[in-house]
Formats: sequence, C-alpha cells, structure tokens
Amino acid sequence: MTNQTYAETGAVPSALPSAVTTLVPAVGRVMISTIFILAGLSKLAAPAMTIGYIQSVGLPLPSVAFGIAAFIEIVGGITLLLGYRTRIAAGVLFLFSLATAVFFHSHFGDQNQFIHFFKNIAIAGGLLHVIAFGGGRVSLDGRRS
Repeated sequence: MTNQTYAETGAVPSALPSAVTTLVPAVGRVMISTIFILAGLSKLAAPAMTIGYIQSVGLPLPSVAFGIAAFIEIVGGITLLLGYRTRIAAGVLFLFSLATAVFFHSHFGDQNQFIHFFKNIAIAGGLLHVIAFGGGRVSLDGRRS
C-alpha cells in the first residue's frame, strides 16, 4: 500500500503483524517445548518409577522404552526450544505425543486419563502448526535462511 492509500482508507501501517509473526512462533515453541523438557527430566529423576509405569501398560523392553522416551523428550524439547531442525523435531514430538496418548492415557473411564489423552492430542495439534510453518525468524533455522 502506498501512503496515499493509507490516507484514503484511514488505515495506519503497524508493526504489529511483523512483531506477531516474529515473536509468536518463538513464544509458542518455548511453551510447547517446556512440557517435554520437564517430563524428560522428571523421568531421569525417577527412572524406577517410570520403568514400572511403562511395564504396567504392557509395553515391551521397558528400560529401553524409558531411555528412548527420556531422550526424545529432552533432546526433542531442546531442539524445538532452540528452533533447530524445527520441523523434524516437531514431527518426532508429534508422533511421540500421539503414541503417549494411545498407550498411556486411553483409559477413558478415569477422568484424569481422559484429560491427559486430550492434552496430548492438543499438544500434537500445536506441533502440526510448527511442522507446517516452521520455527519462525527467532530460531536457529531462521538464522540459517
């Protein structure tokens, strides 16, 4: 739009859209990554309890599953936080969120599990946005391009 067009319409150019498209993806990545990083660290703080929980749902090789889960949550969370290979990290965390919902939170008779199931689905939905739109300008990926 030219200045004349702004004058005719009464619209004032704003930095808001630029600020939104610059900062909001970074804030969103921080918010989503935090849950993964904290969950991974809590697994490391109580490995026996986590392994026991994995065993209780009948998954094979609970010790291996523990290591994989902690790795995905911590490393995936950090890479998402930093915006490094953002779409790949978000894709892995998307699949992890869906698998966690199905294997650990599908007992819908328990309201707590019902809520956790849909919390994981909502997180997966947010991760789909990250996959679609990338890490944004304030990310390591954004600095590379």
